[in-house]
Amino acid sequence: MGAVVNNNASKGAVLFAYIVVYFVWGSTFFFIHKALSDFTPFVLGTLRFFSASLILLTYCKMKGYKLFNKKVVKQACITGFLLLFIDMGALIWAEQHVSSGIAAIMAAAAALWFIILDKPQWKNNFSSLPTVLGLVMGFVGVIMLFAEQITITSDESQRMLNIFCMFLLILGSIAWTIGSLYSKYSKDKNEGDGEDLHVMVKTSWQMITAGVLFAMVAGFNGEFAAFKVNEISVSGWFSLGYLITFGSILAFGSYIWLIQNRPVTEVSTYAYVNPVVAVALSYFFTDDIITSLQIGGLAVVLVSVALMNWDLYKNSKFFSKLKKQKSSKVSRDKEQLNIS
Repeated sequence: MGAVVNNNASKGAVLFAYIVVYFVWGSTFFFIHKALSDFTPFVLGTLRFFSASLILLTYCKMKGYKLFNKKVVKQACITGFLLLFIDMGALIWAEQHVSSGIAAIMAAAAALWFIILDKPQWKNNFSSLPTVLGLVMGFVGVIMLFAEQITITSDESQRMLNIFCMFLLILGSIAWTIGSLYSKYSKDKNEGDGEDLHVMVKTSWQMITAGVLFAMVAGFNGEFAAFKVNEISVSGWFSLGYLITFGSILAFGSYIWLIQNRPVTEVSTYAYVNPVVAVALSYFFTDDIITSLQIGGLAVVLVSVALMNWDLYKNSKFFSKLKKQKSSKVSRDKEQLNIS
């Protein structure tokens, strides 16, 4: 995906969008953790995605966007199943037992699976030394996080539960990657035959799919039967409202706007900030224990992500400008030497 830059976008709007994408997305891990004090996992997913999808569809209807295309909606439903049901379902369920910081770091490690599963890019990815080095470092970081979850408790049953949650988070990351790649390549096909819907419309269908599936599971496993609206605290409703409005609508909208107005390599830096925000919120506002091994794993994962994206950054306009500036400076220095 190429870099898109709109010089007409105001600096204030760009700054606001970055603040939202950096900090709101990072904070959603914390608010999922908070919401789970009042809501069971699949009831939370049902309410979040159904509510967000209705708001988004209403917005799209008001904007006059086309709301249905059989082929595109089918693709959106598949993407929603993988991204919002499997990945978010795994994340929400796991956060009952592991910290929001750990969940955020494991989400950042999804970059590993993009390298491994994006078959059309294998030649480029595996011929790049920084990418391969980043891949190895990424797995080292994940192993460190597994070790942290094993050593953080002496209770054998809790230790096994922690390990299960870590594998669940990995499964979610793989589903996110497969869904993202499917969305990417199906979008390319749609552009070729002229069949497509606005990205907000497709996201609405993805959320509807996730909401239906979350509701089915919540119905089958008894979560709806045990759900009592009058027992939800003010904090629980606030956390749910935050996830709907800020997490699922505002942050996503800001991300899409940034992609349309700023270089992709610049926008992708959110992946480095989100886990740091999540770990900080976990440390200051929860009883979760943040160990040195977890901080070390975070650092290793973030460095690995940077290495895996090194070729992308190296070829970006920002680095090209730096190279030109450096080249111009060298030329001026040579001219001055020749004069003297």
